[in-house]
Amino acid sequence: MLERTLHPNSQTLLTAWQRMNVAALDTPAGPTTREHPDLIARLFVIQEETENDWVFRTAGDQIQECLGRQLADYDFLTFWSGFDRQMLQPLLKTISQEGMPGVVRARGEALTGERVDVELILAPLAQTPHLKGGSRILGLYQTLGGESFLRGRPIWRHRLTAVFPPDVRTSEPRLKLVASND
Repeated sequence: MLERTLHPNSQTLLTAWQRMNVAALDTPAGPTTREHPDLIARLFVIQEETENDWVFRTAGDQIQECLGRQLADYDFLTFWSGFDRQMLQPLLKTISQEGMPGVVRARGEALTGERVDVELILAPLAQTPHLKGGSRILGLYQTLGGESFLRGRPIWRHRLTAVFPPDVRTSEPRLKLVASND
């Protein structure tokens, strides 16, 4: 999934998610959170409340500052409107059902018209039997090009620019046929 064009924080999160979900020996070594100290402040967890409601359970300080509000119990999809929201609902469902991460690229807009490009990594979290509720997704909210373009103003709306759903293709068995005419 377009690993070469991802922000370094995004690549780090995906590598960490793979390490959590695949046998340690099968995962190549990759970047760690120690190399990206600002990563933790950009993480969030959303949980499916109803079919069309994905509520923030936790959110790092950086994302809350960027969006200009406390996000606990706030619906993730309210930052999107119209067709963008309609495209994100099945994406979130696919991510949770297939158990694979997806990537969203968007443009965040402040009320005064300032814009910044944003990249979101959305990766499913394992369901814990003792917790009630729907599926949970770990997210990374990463601005591209810096938040200085916003001049300290919060983002109030997002517009999708690209959606990269999970790659759910199964790898075909590789069989090599060798024939000998001897």
